[in-house]
Amino acid sequence: MELRTSKDFEIRFSEVDSMQFVWHGSYALYFEDAREAFGRAYDLGYMTIFDNGCYAPLVDLNFHYHKPMRYGTEPRIDIIYQPTDAAKIVFDYEIHDRNTNELLVTGRSVQVFLDRDYNLMWENPAFYEAWKKKWLTP
Repeated sequence: MELRTSKDFEIRFSEVDSMQFVWHGSYALYFEDAREAFGRAYDLGYMTIFDNGCYAPLVDLNFHYHKPMRYGTEPRIDIIYQPTDAAKIVFDYEIHDRNTNELLVTGRSVQVFLDRDYNLMWENPAFYEAWKKKWLTP
């Protein structure tokens, strides 16, 4: 079972460089917006994690540029949850031109769980196990 959601977004002028290409730092914000959209769609938002006594910091974030995004492009970001038995949350991302569906950017993020004392959690928290059972069990 694949868990995914999509979000259309606009490229603001403040997000481009002098060549009118999206500045590389903006992609982290687009991916963050996608994670928040996923959290709303599947009840796995940051406050859900926090309210269950955990933090979920990023430990890996990467982007692969297939074609430059420029000011005026009308993009859509797709976020796809990647199941794993490890105590982490893994997402893949695809940014497409929503007019042509051309693939522009792909990426991946990995988040781990920390307890409130900032200790790495080696086992999945109980709330996350329950979440996976709810959403990933056919």
